Amino acid sequence: MTLYYVGIDGGGTSCRARIRDQHSQLIGEGKSGSANILLGVDLAMSSIIEAISLAAQQGGLSSASFNQMHVGLALAGAEQKSAWHEFMAQPHPFASLVLNTDAYGACIGAHNGDDGAIMIAGTGSCGIYLSGSKQHVVGGREFPISDQGGGAVMGLRLIQQVLLTADDILDKTPLAEHVLAHFNHDVDQIVEWSKTALPRDYGQFSPAIFQHASQGDRLAISMLKQTAADIEMFLIALNRKGANRICLMGSIAERIKAWLSPPVQNWIVEPQFDAIEGALMFAGKPEHNLY
Repeated sequence: MTLYYVGIDGGGTSCRARIRDQHSQLIGEGKSGSANILLGVDLAMSSIIEAISLAAQQGGLSSASFNQMHVGLALAGAEQKSAWHEFMAQPHPFASLVLNTDAYGACIGAHNGDDGAIMIAGTGSCGIYLSGSKQHVVGGREFPISDQGGGAVMGLRLIQQVLLTADDILDKTPLAEHVLAHFNHDVDQIVEWSKTALPRDYGQFSPAIFQHASQGDRLAISMLKQTAADIEMFLIALNRKGANRICLMGSIAERIKAWLSPPVQNWIVEPQFDAIEGALMFAGKPEHNLY
């Protein structure tokens, strides 16, 4: 019977799956919605099954092969012990599940299993340094109380600044006008939206911030300076733990290097593999379970 190994990288915005066979041949890849287990373990499992189903279809497989699949899960929110246990208590159709954090999967992949550190900043943020059997983590305690340097916090700060421009406390810039137009220039609409907005909803404004910063927008530049300072804070903390090879990963981190101070830039190296490949490296290996 052919065995398959699946790597999953799941965050607040998307869940990506990659299937390889026992000879490491690529079978297929798939992508679905949020798989942050703090947003609901059933939602995360549904996204995982959907992403694996899409990857399987790409390789000519069906759900009948699920019981031959060893799945490595690198998921946002897995650091919370109760959520980890709640997720792992769910029924599933796979041969095995191994669950660790998205940061752990990314770090394993980035350094091909060797010692090293990463700083992830996408919708959320987290830094991790793996040294032997020791794991040092900074940040990553979820939006809105943590995740500085991530797109959600950046979007939240942007909304706060835009509301100040609406009150004529700050000057309007093209970026502020862009956000106001998104809400039909209706402050009440922003307030209503904020009541149910998820991290990814705040994070949706990050591409516009980068775009307007490149055009000299004062508000956008101030946003990126603050984000760079937040990320640099975590990078310095990782370096103090002993990390001198750090990979920047995620949609925000990968674009922020030029905004970092030169000494910190010297620690930055290119990742060897992605988080999905890292998850594949520990699929079928229960010793990599976080709890």
